[in-house]
Amino acid sequence: MSAEPEAGAPAPGLRKRSSSGPETGGQTRDLTRPPAPEPLPIPVYDNHTHLEFEDGLEVLDPLDSLARAEAVGVRGVVQVGTDLETSRWGAQMAASDPRVLAAVALHPNEAPRLAERGLLCEHLSEISRLAAQPRVRAVGETGLDFFRTGEDGREAQLESFEAHIEIAKANRIALQIHDRDAHDAVVATLLRVGAPERTVFHCFSGDADLARVCAEHGWFLSFAGTMTFKNAPALREALAVADPSRVLVETDAPFLTPEPFRGRPNAPYLMPHTVRRMAEALEEPLDELCARLAANTERVYGSWADDDE
Repeated sequence: MSAEPEAGAPAPGLRKRSSSGPETGGQTRDLTRPPAPEPLPIPVYDNHTHLEFEDGLEVLDPLDSLARAEAVGVRGVVQVGTDLETSRWGAQMAASDPRVLAAVALHPNEAPRLAERGLLCEHLSEISRLAAQPRVRAVGETGLDFFRTGEDGREAQLESFEAHIEIAKANRIALQIHDRDAHDAVVATLLRVGAPERTVFHCFSGDADLARVCAEHGWFLSFAGTMTFKNAPALREALAVADPSRVLVETDAPFLTPEPFRGRPNAPYLMPHTVRRMAEALEEPLDELCARLAANTERVYGSWADDDE
């Protein structure tokens, strides 16, 4: 379900603009930036975002984006890499701004292209080096994507995924999984290779059955704006049966903007819409959910205030 960046995503600072997309059925997008929502009563964290992407008519640089997020109760983010360039940039951003932690990885759709060029091992080695930095707290996003990659690329995806799992375990940091149309294969790989202690299904796209599998193994489920969509009752059913101590929230910005602004440019400051919809679905007081989401997130990534996990 996730509208993840494709391999070869734009470099930090390079604007990416789209006039149409799958979220709007190919219709012209509204490129105006939504207004800021009401602040959350207790601050939370966006545990998966892409600050290097820019979208919409109003340019938000990373510092602008972080400031807007803070103003509505999103006190920090995990900046997620999809290739060497974005992973290096994210690690640098985390080292220079206390509101940012980093995740580093090669996106699963990048793996077959690197393997074809004979560069996969070299790039994995650099990801391993980056993962040792103190404010890099996760390896991600990695995993399997059977939506964009066909049979001929799956061997390289599996090789890359398994290598990322081992990097996360070697550095004792979290693993952020990209799982698109590959639920069974992702679970089978985690069980065969051995999942890191803190494993997160980013932009959870499964159903209640997969949520129960995650609960059984102590894996975390991160819900994005997709759970607010009218056509996503399965995600709300999954949230209802998920282990509350294993639930996180994210934007996956600039993708997957929550309702009522679906299709418009996304950014971390819009995450309160998703959190409020989660509270409604769970029939839980908003302040209690916010407190739990913040605590869960710090259990996965450590404190944003510390240089060491």
